[in-house]
Amino acid sequence: MDLVALNDALDALATIAPEKAKVIELRFFGGLTIEETANYLGVAPATVKRHIAFARAWLFRALDRSQ
Repeated sequence: MDLVALNDALDALATIAPEKAKVIELRFFGGLTIEETANYLGVAPATVKRHIAFARAWLFRALDRSQ
């Protein structure tokens, strides 16, 4: 995977949906569980799961466009 493209896509996501980008950072780069992420952000675990689903779809689309 092109890490520069991933970083650029994550930066772009952070400009339009910072809470969703933060969830990705905490979960996949910080190694937090869904519950830990929810506690850290002060939201429900279901909200974290929705943010992950949105962010993953958004990032996949952004990375596909960058190729």
